[in-house]
Amino acid sequence: MKTKHKNKTFKLFLFAFFFFGGGALSAQETHLKNIRQLTWGGDNAEAYFSYDGKSLCMQSNNKNWGLECDQIFNIDIEEAAADSTYRPALISTGKGRTTCSYYLSDNKHILYASTHSGGENCPEVPEIPGKYLWPIYNTYDIYVSELSGKIVKQLTDAPGYDAEATVNPSGDKIVFTSTRGGDLDLWTMNIDGSDQKQITFGLGYDGGAFFSPDGKKLVFRASRPSTDEEVKEYKDLLAKGLVAPSNMEIYTCNVDGSDLKQITNLGKANWAPFYHPSGNKIIFSSNHHSQRGYDFQLYMIDLNTQEIEQISSNSIFNAFPMFSPDGKQLVFSSNRNNNGTRDTNVFIADWVD
Repeated sequence: MKTKHKNKTFKLFLFAFFFFGGGALSAQETHLKNIRQLTWGGDNAEAYFSYDGKSLCMQSNNKNWGLECDQIFNIDIEEAAADSTYRPALISTGKGRTTCSYYLSDNKHILYASTHSGGENCPEVPEIPGKYLWPIYNTYDIYVSELSGKIVKQLTDAPGYDAEATVNPSGDKIVFTSTRGGDLDLWTMNIDGSDQKQITFGLGYDGGAFFSPDGKKLVFRASRPSTDEEVKEYKDLLAKGLVAPSNMEIYTCNVDGSDLKQITNLGKANWAPFYHPSGNKIIFSSNHHSQRGYDFQLYMIDLNTQEIEQISSNSIFNAFPMFSPDGKQLVFSSNRNNNGTRDTNVFIADWVD
């Protein structure tokens, strides 16, 4: 359905599964054909294509694989789609907690963020009663690994949180989120870690950035606390290594941070954005339509007309969409087909414009 745009590691969205399950709803998902399930248990998210479109890197905490917290895996798409018992190859060290993996353009290396240098155990997840929060561990740094799991380079070593890194289409530039400037801002660097530059400066959480198909722009999620109360809460939480992800909108800017624009103004949590292959639309996850806040669906906004189209309607959690390099497929995470458990799995579909 279409509506006019009016005045946006993840476990927040799994909270509802405990109470409401993940059963499929009657749905018309006209852009998604030949949907195939690639994982079968645990929380599997942030699955992103290799440059040749044959593989995916992702994070998972599947207990059946002996995991206590998220680690990075490499999925052979065709093998996973053909075998529900398929187990992807572990890429990360198995130590600490990891997040936000992404292929390099040679299809032989993956970058990801990990806390393993700060300790081998999974870091504690801090809690504040009545609030859902994401931990911003100051031991996260960004590493490059061979597919075998051998780390070949550490790209960041500044004090604070460095994570959420992705690579541009030409394979020579990285965007990531860092707290080294005192706030959660976007930074860029060369593929070898050199020339690290801050490109966003507004107070609030800037993260989950991806490059446009031509590599000239970025799309990302951001919170922008405005009232004195909101600003105080944001700063207090950040000082404790926490962020509340319940109020975010979608923004774009040039790679150098110029031409910053707010794309959505929907309220609630609008996040996990990715450019449509045309560069004229952005697909993202949002709960703006939900009265209770736990129903996350995929939407796509036309940057020219501001029209928003709902893409998914099956189950109550759909997020982390990414188009394949040739634009013919969409990968995403969903709690559909999980038999009422809290599992979130990776799905791939043929994309129909």
